[in-house]
Amino acid sequence: MTAYKPQDALAHWTVQDMLRQCLTSGRMVEVVYRDSAGQVCIAHDVIRDLFNRAGRDFILLGRGALLSLDHVLTIDGLPPCSSCG
Repeated sequence: MTAYKPQDALAHWTVQDMLRQCLTSGRMVEVVYRDSAGQVCIAHDVIRDLFNRAGRDFILLGRGALLSLDHVLTIDGLPPCSSCG
């Protein structure tokens, strides 16, 4: 499976739009991601913040988990880019 790539501008903005909508609505999302040990993890939480640091996109979940978007496999069952999956 190919991970999210910031250079894929169209997919990037589609993902950003969806994440912003989740952020402003405060709705619960399911995020499937790989942790630093490579284990697949599932979080059911709200998105508290979105930001970019050092050229990488991150999401901050309500319970404090900070995830790099390039480690995210799916958000609400959808891959984070159009060419993934």
